[in-house]
Amino acid sequence: LDDFFERLATLEEEEEEEDDDDHQGTPMMIRNFIKEHANRGGDEGAATSRLFSNPAGDYGSLVNDRVVGGDWEDANDLGETWASRNSVAFGRGKQGGQKNAAALDSLLETTDLVVQEVDSVEYGLTDIQEYYANTGALKKAAEKRRTAAGKTKTKVSVSVVESFGKKGKGSSSSQVKDLDETLRLEYRAKLLNPKWAESMASQGSGGVYEISQRMTAALGWAATNGVDDFVFDQAAERYVQDKDMAARLQKANPEAFKNVVGRLLETHARGLWNADPNLIDQLRDIYDDADDIIEGVTVVQQPGD
Repeated sequence: LDDFFERLATLEEEEEEEDDDDHQGTPMMIRNFIKEHANRGGDEGAATSRLFSNPAGDYGSLVNDRVVGGDWEDANDLGETWASRNSVAFGRGKQGGQKNAAALDSLLETTDLVVQEVDSVEYGLTDIQEYYANTGALKKAAEKRRTAAGKTKTKVSVSVVESFGKKGKGSSSSQVKDLDETLRLEYRAKLLNPKWAESMASQGSGGVYEISQRMTAALGWAATNGVDDFVFDQAAERYVQDKDMAARLQKANPEAFKNVVGRLLETHARGLWNADPNLIDQLRDIYDDADDIIEGVTVVQQPGD
């Protein structure tokens, strides 16, 4: 791939005629974006860099660690964490990788579309932390640089390619969907689905943990992309306001249940969920009670209280 990009950087832009019905015979310039980027400056190897990752021997963007720990001020912090962790270029002559944040920044500035492949029907974008920690945070990093560069369009789109499923001869079953559409579909299929919720609750501690993890991931997606209010509204209703369900979850895994409530409160506190104030008051009381249960605090009511 690195050889391919370097060769492209030496090709001249050419004109060719469009052959569609509306533009027959109209000259069309074929733009060489690789060459344009290389001409911006820097040594040849750095200017054609397109393959970026973590330092050799290291792993992860650490964005999910910051979300889990609550160690971030705003969504731009998450984008910058991703960029700092993925600024090492790999390719021919770059054994072990070479840090080149300037080249990555230049590419992010001109990025208006991110493509994420999902190759498993079992684990989707909302099931594990790594998707928002990479795709979502990359999107945020690109949007910040486009804004700083004064681009007219600062929002970066994300296309999700689902490559699982059977493929017939000469055809592909891959589907391309918008990120927002995919998130809505997945939340309705799992987190907000009564059958899925019941299945997780019936599995005891492990099932409650899975619910808890998806609530943390929902916060991550809300920060890096945005999540519809109805997702958090219905999650609160299904897992917290439903007293029977809440009691089951809390009994099976008190820490995970507390995290579910805590993530709802955090999402609202960060301005990522426009929730009913009465609901937030209720969630705060439930969170305090959940904390007392974990700490082993017993509240004794006095006569007249």
